[in-house]
Amino acid sequence: MSTANFHPLQCHATGNPPAGLEIHVSASRADNGDLHLTYRLHGAAAAMLVPPPATPGAADGLWQHTCCEAFIAAVDGPEYREFNFSPSGQWAIYDFADYRQHNTGWHAPAAPRIDCSRNGDSLLLSADIPAALLPAGAARLGLTVVAETAAGDKTYWALTHAGAQPDFHLAASFTLPLP
Repeated sequence: MSTANFHPLQCHATGNPPAGLEIHVSASRADNGDLHLTYRLHGAAAAMLVPPPATPGAADGLWQHTCCEAFIAAVDGPEYREFNFSPSGQWAIYDFADYRQHNTGWHAPAAPRIDCSRNGDSLLLSADIPAALLPAGAARLGLTVVAETAAGDKTYWALTHAGAQPDFHLAASFTLPLP
């Protein structure tokens, strides 16, 4: 597996994150082409509302609570896939033909693997995406997190925010080259 560097995520300017919360993500590839993502939420993780463990499997609406996400796009085309990874162990994958144009006919040929742990004031979530789930010509990543506080407030974190309002689907936010 290639060496991974952690990249800081930025809270969208409209958000009011818990004091001290820092979020970093790394991306690396295994020799078999699988993509490995590691999300580190540190510094105010105790103030966050984290979904409890659930039976691993596909589920919708995960982004409505604390959720780690990845958007993967081809180098030239408008197509992309959205991956949601909940600390509960549940996941979702959505295929898009273009900006928010959901391809409902696509079905995942495999499932990602998720591992989540808490240690003091830190939350660590690792997700392995099998190569079979990556879109054809995958080249760019948008790495994001929705962080929900115990009070129910949400903040939106990304490598970069391309819009005046939080919108992880904007192709201009897919800025990290796929390792």
